Amino acid sequence: MFTNQEIIKTAMRQSALDLNCREADFLKEENVVVCSKIGAQARAYYQEPIACNLVSYGNNVVASVKDAYSETVKEYIDKFEFYHCFETPNMHWLEGRMNAYGQQICFMAEYFLPNTERLKRLPCDYKIRVLTQEDFADLYLAQWGNALCEKRKELDILGVGAYEGGRLIGLAGCSADCADMWQIGVDVLPKYRKKGIAAALTSNLAMEALERGKVPFYCCAWSNIRSARNAIKSGFSPAWVEMTVKPKAVVEEMNR
Repeated sequence: MFTNQEIIKTAMRQSALDLNCREADFLKEENVVVCSKIGAQARAYYQEPIACNLVSYGNNVVASVKDAYSETVKEYIDKFEFYHCFETPNMHWLEGRMNAYGQQICFMAEYFLPNTERLKRLPCDYKIRVLTQEDFADLYLAQWGNALCEKRKELDILGVGAYEGGRLIGLAGCSADCADMWQIGVDVLPKYRKKGIAAALTSNLAMEALERGKVPFYCCAWSNIRSARNAIKSGFSPAWVEMTVKPKAVVEEMNR
């Protein structure tokens, strides 16, 4: 089993692969700007085009930036406190200047890692079963859209389901987004929510991942209070934040 220090070190090592920087950059007091490059070992969901990606583990901002925007982004992260770079009103400073290049702020998210001092297998009132890829074939449905990803079926590696009788009522899934870390997503049918099922599934799946030598991580939007509460209840703690800038056309296509 991992220690908390090993878990955060694994996450920083992966973020360094994602951003084309060094693991030690996340621990510096000063901000760091590096040239943006998506390497072969980056998380599977990182896809070009990316103008810049800002990441903070709570010490500084590490900015992975295309050369054309490096001066603008450096000015931004040096102008404001690092934690204010991920929120309004300061974020509008960057947005306005990147708009001139046809770029726009796209993704913003908070990431959680398991806290080994709190993580344990939580129970619920329903039968829990571990699932593998073979069990997912008929589960690529809208109600399980957070737990499984139809576009990247090959990465859906492990799951935990909650059943009433023989009916699946809740599902947590792990996506093998990179070599050492698996991302957890969870869905519970509306009728069965607020019964502790999501936390039971998330915590049990996190334990299954750790026992297989993988570090599970959990991601949600800051505004998704329900999801953030589930992460914390399940034994996860906030670990890092990200903000990504992409071309306006990409953002507009997502909003259609």
